Amino acid sequence: MTDGLRHDPFEALPPAEARLGRLFARPRPLAIGAIAVLAALGWAYLAIMVAEMAETGEAGTLGPGMVLFDRLLNPETRTELGRALLASLCQPGMAHFGMPGSGPWGLGDVALVVAMWGAMVFAMMLPTAAPMILTYAGMADAAAARGERAASPAVIAGGYVAVWLVAGLALGLGQWGLTAATLLDPAMTSVSGLFSGAVFLLAGAYQFSDLKYRCVTACQRPFPFFLAHWAASAGGGFRLGVRQGLLCLGCCWALMAVMFAVGVMNLVWMAALGVIMLIEKVAETTRFSRAIGVVLLAIGAAIVGSEVWSHWPRAA
Repeated sequence: MTDGLRHDPFEALPPAEARLGRLFARPRPLAIGAIAVLAALGWAYLAIMVAEMAETGEAGTLGPGMVLFDRLLNPETRTELGRALLASLCQPGMAHFGMPGSGPWGLGDVALVVAMWGAMVFAMMLPTAAPMILTYAGMADAAAARGERAASPAVIAGGYVAVWLVAGLALGLGQWGLTAATLLDPAMTSVSGLFSGAVFLLAGAYQFSDLKYRCVTACQRPFPFFLAHWAASAGGGFRLGVRQGLLCLGCCWALMAVMFAVGVMNLVWMAALGVIMLIEKVAETTRFSRAIGVVLLAIGAAIVGSEVWSHWPRAA
């Protein structure tokens, strides 16, 4: 073309197909929609797991704050919305959906727990990657406008999610070991105050480590990373996603481990930690991360102190 106007490659298609083609040719809105859908699916899977326990008034056993679900869905107090939700989620034969058995675990129980951690990856970790994925999508948009090739943001997200799914497998196996060691009960909550306190202290101390600093600052600045390591091929884009996933893992693994202390299926803490990890990545400094470290250390010290005090010998 010599008139200076951009050629629309979809103009020869029927209107409906042209609109669909233009949508898929714009990485940014497609990335936003994919993140929202996958995160919603992750939360839906976890909500189904909790709903049946709330039906029998057992959601409060899943950790601090989960008693809210018992009150919301209690037969005497639940709203019409709550009744409709339970009717749709708790079908016959779906009792304890996704939960491992109360006895020694078999491979089926391990698979259920690993699937649960996978759902947590989509619910908690994928939204925290949104700033990084959208940054890349904007750069891919700009590259496409210049007529240059760029890997799809879906490929970047795939590499990122792959890292966290492997981490989810490790966390699931770790939960198996903790359950066998009787540090976690069948409801996947800690039965040891010292263990819970130690997890909080470890997570709090990690917030001040050099590795945390390097990983969180890299997560806060994805643009320079992509600019320095740009790859147009799908394989190169996947490797970029893997590297971003490893940076995120280095930034957030200790916060994720806090779930062992507060209850693996504690949706209240799950949401709170997800928000904390997202704020860490969009903040311009590490002050927020250090403030969270102080809070975690204080909680851990309080739990350990309370546990020691409760077992301290007292005069008759």
